[in-house]
Amino acid sequence: MSDGTDSRVPTTPADSVPGTGRAPGAEDADYLRRRTLRRGSAGWLLLTGLGVAYVVSGDFSGWNLGLAEGGFGGLAIATLLMGVMYACLVFSLAELSAILPTAGGGYGFARRALGTWGGFLTGTAILIEYILAPAAISLFIGDYVESLGLFGLTAGWPVYLACFVIFIAIHLWGVGEALRFSLVVTAVAVAALLIFAVGAFTEFDAGGLDDIPVDPDAFGSGSWLPFGLLGIWSAFPFGMWFFLGVEGVPLAAEEAKDPVRSMPKALSISMAVLALLALITFFAATGARGSAAVADAGNPLVVALQGDGDPTALSRFVNYAGLAGLVASFFSLIYAGSRQLFALSRAGYLPRFLSLTSRRKAPYLGLLIPGAIGFALAAGSGDGGRMLNVAVFGATISYALMALSHLVLRRREPGLPRPYRTPGGTLTSGTAFALALSALAATFLVDKEAAFIALGVYAVALAYFTFYSRHRLVAAAPEEEFAALAEAEAELERGEPRRTDHP
Repeated sequence: MSDGTDSRVPTTPADSVPGTGRAPGAEDADYLRRRTLRRGSAGWLLLTGLGVAYVVSGDFSGWNLGLAEGGFGGLAIATLLMGVMYACLVFSLAELSAILPTAGGGYGFARRALGTWGGFLTGTAILIEYILAPAAISLFIGDYVESLGLFGLTAGWPVYLACFVIFIAIHLWGVGEALRFSLVVTAVAVAALLIFAVGAFTEFDAGGLDDIPVDPDAFGSGSWLPFGLLGIWSAFPFGMWFFLGVEGVPLAAEEAKDPVRSMPKALSISMAVLALLALITFFAATGARGSAAVADAGNPLVVALQGDGDPTALSRFVNYAGLAGLVASFFSLIYAGSRQLFALSRAGYLPRFLSLTSRRKAPYLGLLIPGAIGFALAAGSGDGGRMLNVAVFGATISYALMALSHLVLRRREPGLPRPYRTPGGTLTSGTAFALALSALAATFLVDKEAAFIALGVYAVALAYFTFYSRHRLVAAAPEEEFAALAEAEAELERGEPRRTDHP
């Protein structure tokens, strides 16, 4: 059949994955041939650029809202703890991506460690993040375009439409071209952040850091923690904005050059760059104008530079550069969402036709359909903050499950070949797991509605998996075959006969 849903492709129930010892047949080969990405398109530099691009828009806005939740001290501690969480998670993912370098990313890791249910739960959480985040960022791009008076636009929807059409078209052109475009735009945004920091630090005043009024009724409140100890926890989701998305680098594994080496390198360098940018942006913005002035600003870096005065040459430059940062994150998140959708579809967790690739080896439906959904959400809701909170909720679930996957594989399969080993081992992934659960709980403190919206989406997805797709998984998909091999090895170690009961 030519519609991508060939019933001849071997499938399996979720609790009984075959594939052990079976050589790929012609039907498998044809199925996978129509679902092939362009391998060897990205070296460590492009992957590093991708990791920074996912996140860089968060330096220009969004993080500052955490000042209204925890004050300077609360947000500083929250950012430090979330930085530790992401660093531990990135080191864990570096090991996992060297073991299983496929487009499945976190879903593939969880599939091996936690079974089909764990794989689906992780993949769905990642998909929620990477479909809603671009929709939200397109709204912010529209706001920037309007505020800068570009093109004479007075409505946002033409900007949202242009974003999805133009940037999806670049992705359809080819992954190498797309990642090079992303690297250039990201470099502009990073350079702007460094220039901003130089200008803002010339006006640094430590007295403005703790100028938010203290809530005397908050437990543990003081000048540095105006909303008390609970304010630290409430600021967790905003501390994440300096790093949110970097975990998506492994989704490029099938298109990377030598992923076993390039993935750990790109993840580590990306995290180091993002930590540096977070440090200088946070201190420069709050120190230049005071925490209270930037706490509720839609464009905190511009406010930090000009306050209530007239725009300066530097503030105008940073304003335009903020648009570049938003474009970089929007563009890269579209890429990540399409690859997660591709992997889940190829393995049968989602409709199989979504993983078909074009002559240029791009998952065209995996780009076009999420793009249409993202545009509809942006044009229909107009609430970028709410959509980002839903995305953060999905992200924290995936972090906990990916860290748990590392813990399980280290315990269950200590002899598994590991070209790269996480520094600190299970202590590192255990720290990521604990902090991810804390961040997940914190989302309910910030936006209960967003959390329940995410849970509703999860419930619909789980119903689809429970009653339909888990009975139609594709055993030939790389992540499924990898898990099947592990099952076969475990059976041999237990002395059980090898199963051959293929449908």
